[in-house]
Amino acid sequence: MNTIVNFGKLALAGLLSLTLAACGGSNDPVASDTSQAAPIAKAKPIEWKMVTTWPKNFPALGTGAEHLAQSITAMSGGRIKVKVYAAGELVPALEAFDAVSRGTAQIGHAASYYWKGKVPAAQFFTTVPFGLTAQEMNAWLSQGGGQALWEEVYAPFNIIPMAAGNTGTQMGGWFNKEINSVADLSGLKMRMPGLGGEVLADAGVTVVNMPGSEMFTALQTGTIDATEFVGPYNDLAFGIYKAAKYYYYPGWQEPGSAIETFINKEAFEALPEDLQLIVRAAARQTNAEILDEYTAMNHSALDTLINEHGVILKRYPDDVLAEFRASTERVMEKVAANDPLSQKVYDSMKRFKQNVMKWSDISERAILNARSAD
Repeated sequence: MNTIVNFGKLALAGLLSLTLAACGGSNDPVASDTSQAAPIAKAKPIEWKMVTTWPKNFPALGTGAEHLAQSITAMSGGRIKVKVYAAGELVPALEAFDAVSRGTAQIGHAASYYWKGKVPAAQFFTTVPFGLTAQEMNAWLSQGGGQALWEEVYAPFNIIPMAAGNTGTQMGGWFNKEINSVADLSGLKMRMPGLGGEVLADAGVTVVNMPGSEMFTALQTGTIDATEFVGPYNDLAFGIYKAAKYYYYPGWQEPGSAIETFINKEAFEALPEDLQLIVRAAARQTNAEILDEYTAMNHSALDTLINEHGVILKRYPDDVLAEFRASTERVMEKVAANDPLSQKVYDSMKRFKQNVMKWSDISERAILNARSAD
């Protein structure tokens, strides 16, 4: 036994000697002469511009873009430095997609339904009315084929998309009058982007499209009668309660809205593989961070809106929700039928929802019902 141990020690000592020699140990006169070693030049950082559709430092969205930029910079050890430009600082909010496409900026942060005028299928990657929750949306993108479809949709624009945030289920909107029946929708002027706006139009609402930065003034002056933005956390910061008092739920139009980062393909592919992985990892971490922030902050913001600002919280009547569901079916079939790529994306999302709902019903829905029971 002692012979074996001693032999092992000798072998280990020999291996260490060989390793030190190979690595330029103290017995290597060339390697130990540091005066002859060539200096290693530090690589110049890769500098990226990030354009967003958000106001500067706006809770969760504007700050989420900053978080993504800082994460990429920190995780890369400063090899990539990302500077954030809020909406209007480098380009107008709704020109962010074009800026990244042509390389004016290397990366953006926004919601994909802003680009439906350029590519109709883009809007599916934010949300679909009565569609996927945040958890289900993340699963469809990463495990259900959604990411590959998203990349296919953006490929003609020289852009690579990634999820980089989610608002969770939003609120139904702000109104300057009560909505007691379907009849109250007729002639109503409301700001709502994306597929939700098309559903409202089908249900008899006059839909007005405008950037979020303009909605408060429009609501206050009567240009619109109602608006939808995100949820209590953002709506409180925007001060929408000063222009309307009726706050409706549920957010049928945006059950789990994904926020995207979109990257110039040439800029991304110019990165070495480890930096590409770092950018993807930072986007995924930001995706979770933003959703966590909304989940943590919405309740206290809603409490403030109701108890400090006199906001009246209302649930949409059942007949109104039923009308929205019927309108959604009509709109979705029409949108998909008019564009083959939209049809392809919608079919994939619909199949995934039908399957995942079987689990959601006996997991998420069941426990939510159980824990609220008397």
